[in-house]
Amino acid sequence: MAEICCDVATGAEAATKEPCEASSRAARRRRIEMRRFRFVAGAEAMAPAEESRKKRPRAEGAASNPEGSASDGTVGSGSSGDMSGDPPRAAGSIEEERAHEGSRFGMISVCGRRREMEDAVSIRADFVRGGRFDFFGVFDGHGCSHVAMSCKDRMHEVVGEEIERLREGAPSPTQGGWREAMERSFSRMDAEVQGPGQGSGSRNPRCRCELQTRKCDAVGSTAVVAVVGPTRIVVANCGDSRAVLCRNGVPVPLSSDHKPDRPDELQRIQAAGGRVIYWDGARVLGVLAMSRAIGDSYLKPFVTSEPEVTVTERTEGDDYLILASDGLWDVVSNEMACDVVRTCLRGRGGGAANGERELGSDRACADAALLLTKLALARQSADNISVLVVDLRKRDL
Repeated sequence: MAEICCDVATGAEAATKEPCEASSRAARRRRIEMRRFRFVAGAEAMAPAEESRKKRPRAEGAASNPEGSASDGTVGSGSSGDMSGDPPRAAGSIEEERAHEGSRFGMISVCGRRREMEDAVSIRADFVRGGRFDFFGVFDGHGCSHVAMSCKDRMHEVVGEEIERLREGAPSPTQGGWREAMERSFSRMDAEVQGPGQGSGSRNPRCRCELQTRKCDAVGSTAVVAVVGPTRIVVANCGDSRAVLCRNGVPVPLSSDHKPDRPDELQRIQAAGGRVIYWDGARVLGVLAMSRAIGDSYLKPFVTSEPEVTVTERTEGDDYLILASDGLWDVVSNEMACDVVRTCLRGRGGGAANGERELGSDRACADAALLLTKLALARQSADNISVLVVDLRKRDL
């Protein structure tokens, strides 16, 4: 039977008081450290007592830590924070910023139970000149992280260039124009990561491809991208990350996972001369567990970078948009994810006055992303987890 020791002591007594449990290695493993969190300027931070502690630099071999490793995929000026108490311990980056009046959001990206962090998240407000469009992207790498990082650094620029190209002939892109722009953007991004420089984005300093002699043609990334404008939501998806819109309390999938055993994908792969082999699930040639991705040149043409694009007109009933990697969707359904986010947004301002609702909205999105991540970890998700929540509710200004 475990013995719990509780006491109240002054500062002087605490300095001299012996711990109630021996400081053995086994005891330290059994001990669970509880940390208090608070929000400061829109980012999650530790309480003052914890802030004074200097964070120990991560060693080169930290990736083999059985308790989990910290996320390397920080976004913007987001701050990192420990999530103690979740087995395994995972650290992630949370970012909250106010874009223009149309989009408020929160995100978190954690390594989870994986040895390496290969997810990346991109958030770019007003990324097109002269247009109120926000860019949101979640990229789930495999084989290494550098393709996902290249997508994070470059995809919004490529999409912006294609949108500008469309607007040269028309002031506002049509639905067909959006599809063409997204398809060209993904094709260009795919060519970049397979080129001589293998993408112009930043690499992970510990990129395995730089430490090994093998080629990098076995590296790729999924990509789910959402362009949120005043009247439309354009989603392009390539792989098994997912975008889900909550409209009038009902989840509306804006993308469809590209799995090798999906009937139309299976037919396409076989028509190209490939095979789907069931080895720990359906895999292209017994290797890749998705049928579309950016990169993976050694599996082409069976694995294509062509995205599926949806153009959705915004309505008054649109509440929020969830973009996440399969680390979430493998263990959490669309309905459950929407219920969690709806609860967080209601708690922060759904029934409050307009001023209170606006004040707590970004924090509510970050709370929802954090709660979804904790839920995925509790449900034994074995993958990196990246969650991005965008609040689409209109504000009365």
